[in-house]
Amino acid sequence: MATTVDAAFTKNLPKVELHAHLTGSITPQCLHEIWTQRRSEDSTMTLQDPLEAMSKDKSWDIMTFFPLFSKYIYQLCSTPASIIYSTNAVLHDFKEDGVVYLELRTTPRSSSSMSKSDYITTILSCIDNSPDCSVMTTYLILSIDRHNSPDEAMQVVDLAIQYRSRGVVGVDLCGDPRQGDVSIFKEAFQKAKLHGLKITLHFAEVPASSSLLELNTLLSFKPDRLGHVIHVLDETKNQIKDEKLGLELCVSCNVLAKLIKGDVADHHVMSWIKTRCPVILCTDDVGVFDSKLSNEYLLVAQAFNLSRRDLIDLCEQAVEAIFGDEHEKRRLWALVKDAREDWMHKD
Repeated sequence: MATTVDAAFTKNLPKVELHAHLTGSITPQCLHEIWTQRRSEDSTMTLQDPLEAMSKDKSWDIMTFFPLFSKYIYQLCSTPASIIYSTNAVLHDFKEDGVVYLELRTTPRSSSSMSKSDYITTILSCIDNSPDCSVMTTYLILSIDRHNSPDEAMQVVDLAIQYRSRGVVGVDLCGDPRQGDVSIFKEAFQKAKLHGLKITLHFAEVPASSSLLELNTLLSFKPDRLGHVIHVLDETKNQIKDEKLGLELCVSCNVLAKLIKGDVADHHVMSWIKTRCPVILCTDDVGVFDSKLSNEYLLVAQAFNLSRRDLIDLCEQAVEAIFGDEHEKRRLWALVKDAREDWMHKD
């Protein structure tokens, strides 16, 4: 049938990606190429080949996922050259998947060869110089890690303020959800809000980070969007609905990392789609979970019997939640309108 949702249709949708960790979006093949280059420069490097460390037969959960970054990928991608190579590859991959607007997020990192400021400017330069910038707009979100101290969190915000004019649009809270006291970051997020930065928060990702106290604390930061929203109490869900917060839902990540019980059909995405909150399908870490954004749309359509019209509606909802300006929203709405005119009569 012409109206069937298939992979070609979801790839051609004008998709908005709002929850994509830069480091987690690097494919194993790209990391392998970086590893090969670094091995040629330093024969003493002991890091395992990414094609083995991140092989398709690996299973991920909350215990194994975060060490993959802190003990492996961060060490491999710790030079300006590796940051440039991987960022360019990530930008290209999203564009090839039909993404027309991208907000990448990353925690500022330093190494022996670059400062946190160097790290950010290197990424921003890749975005500025991307050959795909005319068809895919990209902005940057800087992440505060739950392991950070209040001073480190404030440094992230100061860097976001410093580079706002170059394309940093917001501040995120991420990291191992089993760790840390989020209340220590209140002043940092207050400062971000004061300076016009948008706020997105990893929210209710695991039971350990879903107490009423923590969720209320996070909501007191006045976020614009929330990510994951899995273990949400009814009281908190009502507040989210009342404030019509944008919801970044990462279906494959939640299933494959065992953050939910069951499969795609058991995901909470439909319960949020039925609310008035903008729901945005996202990849989270496509390099790890190997599910592009077009595939996320396809999986959700297949699991919940969504039509082409439904998916175009989701694309439109995503535009409402971007951190870009009104000019950018108008551009995206025009693309969604074109998609609707091309496909709606076939549904």
